[in-house]
Amino acid sequence: MAEPWPSDVAEALTGRQDLDAFTRLEYYADVASTNDIALARANAGAPEGLSVLADLQRAGRGRRGRSWFSPPGAGLYLSIVTQPPRERLPVVTLVAGLAGARAVTAVTGLPVRLKWPNDLVVGTRWQKLGGVLCEGAASGAVVMGIGINLRPAAYPPDVADRATSIEGELGRPAERGALVVALLAAVRAGVSRLRDEPGHAWVRDAWRELAAPGSLGARVRWTDAAGDRRGLARDIDVDGALLVDADGRRERIIAGEVTWERRP
Repeated sequence: MAEPWPSDVAEALTGRQDLDAFTRLEYYADVASTNDIALARANAGAPEGLSVLADLQRAGRGRRGRSWFSPPGAGLYLSIVTQPPRERLPVVTLVAGLAGARAVTAVTGLPVRLKWPNDLVVGTRWQKLGGVLCEGAASGAVVMGIGINLRPAAYPPDVADRATSIEGELGRPAERGALVVALLAAVRAGVSRLRDEPGHAWVRDAWRELAAPGSLGARVRWTDAAGDRRGLARDIDVDGALLVDADGRRERIIAGEVTWERRP
């Protein structure tokens, strides 16, 4: 059962009529996965805007079934039920990433950038600050899951050298309540724009502006039907696919695992 909002979240959300339905927030101190709860709510008929916030996830996950390190009190774990138009689904993950990056920068001043397809990073070394995972519900809704590292933690060895947090970068605590409100507002604005505008080229253009420094031009590795491949990332297209120059031609990567290599 959902618990009362923490005081910082309650204070930040109180009186925010501009968020409309996006103030329907369920809070849990300890859950398996906020995305799982939000998906269940969506399948039970929950309206767009319902969101699930937790202090701890015991079975948080990222892309391709990977676990998402979610220690108690160290991060913000938020999942939001949305209803983007079906023809816009290819760019939903990019819209969620844009919302996450813009919200963190607006609240903290930290310049957050995006690494395709779903990482929020900072600095020239692309230290990972957070990530997004968008999942479709049987009802047709899309749950946007956003995880952000608020403060330093004892990260597992496989991520310790590339993870960072807002507090670790700025040397001061993050305002969680303000960040929750900024995330809800940014997601609401992004989904509304997907509905209201006739096309979604603006997503590509906005993503380019926030691309991680050096990522467009960086070497990448991936595997497809032809085997292990290497190439140079050049851009993303209007539907959010990564465009890579490899073996004398331009490849379009829409799914699968891409490993980024830094430029010499």
